[in-house]
Amino acid sequence: MGERAGVTILGSTGSIGGSTLDVLARHSDRFEVVALTANRDVDRMLAQCLEHRPRLAVMREERAAERLAEGLAGAGLKTEVLHGTEGLCHAATLPEIAHVMAAIVGAAGLAPTLAAARAGKRVLLANKEALVMSGALFMEEVRRHGAELLPIDSEHNAIFQCMPPGFARGLDAVGVEEILLTGSGGPFRQTPLEQLRDVTPEQAVAHPNWNMGAKISVDSATMMNKGLEIIEACWLFGTGPERIQVVVHPQSVVHSLVRYVDGSVLAQMGNPDMRTPIAHALAWPERMAAGVEPLDLMAVARLDFEAPDERRFPCLRLAREAMQAGGTATAILNAANEVAVARFLEGRLRFTDIARVIETVMEERPFGAADRLEAVLEADRLAREAAERVARRLEVR
Repeated sequence: MGERAGVTILGSTGSIGGSTLDVLARHSDRFEVVALTANRDVDRMLAQCLEHRPRLAVMREERAAERLAEGLAGAGLKTEVLHGTEGLCHAATLPEIAHVMAAIVGAAGLAPTLAAARAGKRVLLANKEALVMSGALFMEEVRRHGAELLPIDSEHNAIFQCMPPGFARGLDAVGVEEILLTGSGGPFRQTPLEQLRDVTPEQAVAHPNWNMGAKISVDSATMMNKGLEIIEACWLFGTGPERIQVVVHPQSVVHSLVRYVDGSVLAQMGNPDMRTPIAHALAWPERMAAGVEPLDLMAVARLDFEAPDERRFPCLRLAREAMQAGGTATAILNAANEVAVARFLEGRLRFTDIARVIETVMEERPFGAADRLEAVLEADRLAREAAERVARRLEVR
């Protein structure tokens, strides 16, 4: 079949990274794992290197990189080891790679994902923050450097699959009326409102349908994940939040829908397994097997849909307001959310105070232009400091 396509996975030890390696292993004749990166999970990275034999491995933390290098040397592997943001950006821009899976959670993934776009790679975007924090800047770099941007979030990948060719010309030009963004509603969709303040981190990370990391699971429980996805969809599909409707769909079978002006509604369906969008983006515009069980509609039997209750999920409103405000507002929203979720997971903040921290920070911090990476990162830094102050005031005693 000719030369294999080189792949870098930013965030290989997370759930998306693991699913990507599973798909790549099924198609080793088409793809080569060239570089893997992680934060601090040395044991898992070492196991991945032993199995997939990348040329380069990068750890965000220097001490973790030293431990990894020792482990690789002991195993007789010649994999090069780097660390830090510079190492991540190097892994994302290697000349021998064609595809970059951007799966680092949070703001830490912004710089290497932006570097991949500037290097003209096919960017498989699982990192929401690249668009949430710096959508205008990121999309401009994609256009300027001829990069390909394919969404990996199950919802955005579903929308992409339901969109007609040429949607970049504008939704009106291709007859698209509205995007319907589905979400499960998380574990607290039916929990009485008065009980939400007392839910525990263990309850919040127990997602009913998806196996995800702790931070993303909490975002699902607050529905901030849908708020961030509204922002992401606006940039990916060139529209405003007024044309994106969130629909609660507990079964997570319909991953999103697109409504057309002629009354047609196209939906992408499948079992809740991230290997489907990963395989779609790796093979696009072709298709290839992902190892996912076929969807059995007879077993599903029914599909439910309902409107989200914004009293229960105030983060949806906050995200829409940030997108409408523009500039650094979405970076501030994201930073405050990351701090608040971290404090909640540590048991230092009540679940219902996550949204309080975000709203307070958005009220306190001025919004500026987001036309330079330095401005975005400075807004992120100041918002985190503000969020820490607010979280301390609300801290559980």
